[in-house]
Amino acid sequence: MKIIISHDIDHITVWEHLFKDLIIPKFLVRSKLELWSGKISFAEYFNRLGDLFKNKWNGVDEVIEFNKNKNIKSSFFIGVNNGVGLSYPLEYATPIIKKIIDSGFEIGVHGIDFDAAEKVKNEFETFKKISGLNSFGIRMHYLRNDKNTLSHIEQAGYSYDSTEIGFKDPYKIGNMWEFPLQIMDGWMINGNKRMQKNNLEQAKTETIQLIEKAEKMNLKYLSILFHDRYFSESFITWKHWYIWLVEYLQKNNFQFVTYKEAVKELENKL
Repeated sequence: MKIIISHDIDHITVWEHLFKDLIIPKFLVRSKLELWSGKISFAEYFNRLGDLFKNKWNGVDEVIEFNKNKNIKSSFFIGVNNGVGLSYPLEYATPIIKKIIDSGFEIGVHGIDFDAAEKVKNEFETFKKISGLNSFGIRMHYLRNDKNTLSHIEQAGYSYDSTEIGFKDPYKIGNMWEFPLQIMDGWMINGNKRMQKNNLEQAKTETIQLIEKAEKMNLKYLSILFHDRYFSESFITWKHWYIWLVEYLQKNNFQFVTYKEAVKELENKL
């Protein structure tokens, strides 16, 4: 079983949310509840408040540096459209797209429109123009989809998608490969709640159980999502979970590949 690690870029700055959505007040309420319930420390809470004044809500540079130091391949997904709390403009996304490509990492679209073929195609064309890439994939924001979403994505021209959730191998839809997602940071730390539920040890235990489940099912690829924003001292459990996960997978001799590399492998086996 090979490992595919990916990162969804949901936020870039704090100010992008001003007057656009309720992300900031929700963040403040969530942080207070996590502090009062003992899930985070005072230091962590004050680091979060400090982030507001720094106007920094992404950890792209930090994740790139860590992954490079660990010799880890990973794929990023970035938005080129706005909706449901993803509010950064194209002028914020463009230099990050270039940075990720120049750093040698894979990048695709973090999709917003999922229920209209024309709008899905528009996001494809926008990203293609900005990135200069001809072949790339997508993951829908919040994993939103309906019965026609995957068809829309395939028809738009994407080479792969990772929006579906499930413990099964990649499968082909037309010319596109679908890579079901098995492990996400939020599921391990928040569970089914909107605030932190598990401590680090609990998150580790649940993660190992899922890795072992995938191995028993003989999955060819295990798809893992870690949001770049959480590689921060403001989200200690999340950051330490990701560091532990990478080191755990390396210690157990798993091979890391990108979605593009997996697509190439799958195509060669057809």
